[in-house]
Amino acid sequence: MTASPLRIVYFGTPGFAVPALQTLIDSRHDVVALVSQPDRPKGRGHKLQPTPTKIAAETAHVRVLQPSKVKDRAFHSELAAFAPDLGVVAAYGRIIPDVVLAIPRFGMINIHASLLPKYRGAAPIHRAVIDGEHETGVTIMRVVTELDAGPMFATERRTIGPNETTPEVERALAAAGASLALRVIEQIASGEAVETPQDHAQATYAAKIERHEGTIAWTLPAERIHNLVRGLQPWPLVTVSLDGMRCRFHRSAVTDESSDATPGTVTSVANGALSVATGDRRVLQILEMQPEGKRVMPVRDFLSGHSVSVGTSLT
Repeated sequence: MTASPLRIVYFGTPGFAVPALQTLIDSRHDVVALVSQPDRPKGRGHKLQPTPTKIAAETAHVRVLQPSKVKDRAFHSELAAFAPDLGVVAAYGRIIPDVVLAIPRFGMINIHASLLPKYRGAAPIHRAVIDGEHETGVTIMRVVTELDAGPMFATERRTIGPNETTPEVERALAAAGASLALRVIEQIASGEAVETPQDHAQATYAAKIERHEGTIAWTLPAERIHNLVRGLQPWPLVTVSLDGMRCRFHRSAVTDESSDATPGTVTSVANGALSVATGDRRVLQILEMQPEGKRVMPVRDFLSGHSVSVGTSLT
């Protein structure tokens, strides 16, 4: 006998949270409300832009709540009025207080983009890529008071390619998390879900990405700089000054070449790439870049309109 469908309130804000929201909307369960962070001004006109999850919810005629304060009692009453069975969280972006966690009958679960207990916190995908991890994954866990510390229902692993960027890994994990979350929700509905405690002694934390991290030292090893180029996307991006022009790097590759040049020195301008010396004598190729005020472009296109000499220093 199939268990009764659950009434679900979904907490999520950015694009990462959309696949799971859409999966639940399309499922047999009833998404009774979306809770998203408030709309924010964006662009040159600073016009309010709806969050990605809000767009998806409104398209499906799902009620949208955007409390400015999650601790607001009026919000608690409004949420409780939906009589939810379960709360599902995916990158909501705010700490959910205990009083809200207690509203759904079966509590709340979270779609977390790491293999817990590694990389608890705000930026698990960025940090995994920056750290040069070869594997990551997604974990469905119970939301508890302590950050990302609740017992786990299920995990799914995924390899990180040596040249993959944070947005590429994020898209894959968002899709994996959507299907995994639905599987866990079915288990919760049928009473078959099993929770496994985390090993808190193995916990690591993925701190929020800060703007200053985009300023790099070329004395770092080539692999480390390459991982920063991959990981600090879509913001703040590795940013350098090239002949007085501010440029952001989007793609790079570690080569087998070596150079005794001062780290940060252009060693070659050939084959559609800028080759740069690094701190471990290995040469890093820059393949895609974005000059300030311009589009993202292959370095080949940039070089067709700009002369860069061997020996130029990147700062």
